[in-house]
Amino acid sequence: MIFKFPYFIAEISANHCGKISTAKKLIKCAKLNGADAVKLQTYTADTMTLKSNKKYFKVNDGLWKGYTLWNLYNEAHTPLSWHKTLFDYAKKIGITIFSTPFDETAVTFLEKLNCPMYKISSFEMTDIPLVKKVASTKKPIIISTGMASLKEIDLTYKTARKYGAKDITLLYCVSNYPAKNSDFNINNIKILKEKYKCRVGLSDHSLDQNVAITSIGAGAEMIEKHIALDGQKKGLDIKFSLKGEKIKIFRNAIDSAYELLGKKKFFRNNSEKKSTMFRRSIFICENISKGEKFTKKNIKRIRPGNGLEPKFYEKLIGKRAKKKLEKGNPLTNKDLK
Repeated sequence: MIFKFPYFIAEISANHCGKISTAKKLIKCAKLNGADAVKLQTYTADTMTLKSNKKYFKVNDGLWKGYTLWNLYNEAHTPLSWHKTLFDYAKKIGITIFSTPFDETAVTFLEKLNCPMYKISSFEMTDIPLVKKVASTKKPIIISTGMASLKEIDLTYKTARKYGAKDITLLYCVSNYPAKNSDFNINNIKILKEKYKCRVGLSDHSLDQNVAITSIGAGAEMIEKHIALDGQKKGLDIKFSLKGEKIKIFRNAIDSAYELLGKKKFFRNNSEKKSTMFRRSIFICENISKGEKFTKKNIKRIRPGNGLEPKFYEKLIGKRAKKKLEKGNPLTNKDLK
């Protein structure tokens, strides 16, 4: 795929709240507010976990405290029966749609919908059989790296390469919901880019758009953010989601940050050249007769920049003027010939 940078992915996740009409509204919201792509999550509660009340399956803190894993995923999932409708709708309104498969059956299912690329979630990136299955499609793969050590990232990245993935993006991610600014180490983006020589981005669960802006400065070329509708109050991910018009504000902010990076070589815009007239240069500050020596009393380094550059000043001191020079004029090359 051809990506326009910064590539902005709007994550719907569970914010459809069990209504396909809301899911479609979220896709349209993403399109209207400048997202490049919208992403679903493809799983069922049974492919995620067991329906059990044992202590291992209970969420004891955080946003989803009190849920069992099965109940959480059963409430949050995007029904498989919706997928074709949502894929068709996204295509109709002109926005890329893809998904995160959470097991191999989801990959098989999404392949039938001609899903254009895939994302591996942070919690599944150590599921090597799943990584192999996704990589074998040979489609672009985005790998979120929340919680992962470099050793774990290395295994996942090399596995994806080995099994057919040619276009890989690694997303730096903090798997806290929401993530605090103090949780981040944005330099991880630079480290990942240098180590893997691939596209790197940010999966952002923070409440501060400065996290994404700073990540752009560190080299992020892809940003993923959860979204919700304007005024939406309910949703399992609502506390760390951009709402309505704030999506557009976020889009504009990351675009501006990326534009400010500019070229990958030292560059000055032509518009800046006019300001050189306000640099210092050498001016005649006392009338000088032909043959008279230049001294610190009769030439001076001052603004504006019409005369010789200050770097010639010390070499001129003690030299003799070859013609009469008038106070208030810039000293130029023609005056020295």
